[in-house]
Amino acid sequence: MKNIGFLSFGHWTPSPQSGTRSASDVLLQSIDLAVAAEELGADGAYYRVHHFARQLASPFPLLSAVGARTSRIEIGTGVIDMRYENPFYMAEDAGSADLISGGRLQLGISRGSPEQVVDGWRYFGYAPAEGESDADMARRHSEVFLQLLEGRGFAQPSPRPMFPNPPGLLRLEPHSEGLRERIWWGAATTPTAVWAAQQGMNLQSSTLVFDESGKPFHEQQADQIRAYRAAWQEAGHTRTPRVSVSRSIFAITDDRDRMYFGGQGQENDQFGRIDNTRAVFGRSYAAEPDRLIEELRADTAIAEADTLLLTVPNQLGVDYNAHVIENILKHVAPALGWR
Repeated sequence: MKNIGFLSFGHWTPSPQSGTRSASDVLLQSIDLAVAAEELGADGAYYRVHHFARQLASPFPLLSAVGARTSRIEIGTGVIDMRYENPFYMAEDAGSADLISGGRLQLGISRGSPEQVVDGWRYFGYAPAEGESDADMARRHSEVFLQLLEGRGFAQPSPRPMFPNPPGLLRLEPHSEGLRERIWWGAATTPTAVWAAQQGMNLQSSTLVFDESGKPFHEQQADQIRAYRAAWQEAGHTRTPRVSVSRSIFAITDDRDRMYFGGQGQENDQFGRIDNTRAVFGRSYAAEPDRLIEELRADTAIAEADTLLLTVPNQLGVDYNAHVIENILKHVAPALGWR
């Protein structure tokens, strides 16, 4: 069995060819797709977070709305860029969203991806400390966030409070018990995957990793997952960690699929550069179900993961994206033992 959810980048553009022509369109359709995915039997609704772009940005209002409209599926992000975040305010927002959803929040956090603007986090009022990189700052913000989610009191109460206080030091409210164990780190390298394990976070691995060995993408990703699990065991954590991978997978079952994705599958990985570092980008899968099943059997990283996130073309609308998800759940997942 494998958890299967969707991951939406939340693109919108005023183009007449787009099904999401405004921020309002993409937000409302993101909620509707989560409802449809739950009805189809999918396990999760996840959303990307990008600043200064015509994409989803502030995640917690959306996550809260999805939580209020659904009852079963996991709700998450992939990922929140912690360079931009005030971990104290974020802990309050996350606690609220988790309580609204009944404890279904699965928050993916990380250093983030290449940006639309230069050093965008500076516009949000953040800057690395002396001797820090922006990645160091993201990890520092993350460590504070994780500590806050543990729910221990740290703030000295006023001797003359407006409202009565519980005894001792005060914590941030609302606190959602158990959320600390549902934080995921988006890792592009083996060292950051190992760091995530040491911190007791689950692991998210996306459709690219920094090239560390020259191996095919899925093998490098699988090696990263194995290193993460070994570090988790060495750290002595008592619970079983979770690992997700993201893939673009389209089962071609009708004329719409052939029009959009016929001939779009890639046989090979792509290599490029991210922040002046060589990276390997995973292939896309698009084929009739029988062929797709055989191709996916060879993906070692999917086999290593307990959760698969399907990246969806959100600008094609809710109905078509629900069809994309249903195709995988109905025509592909059972043959691979995912259902």
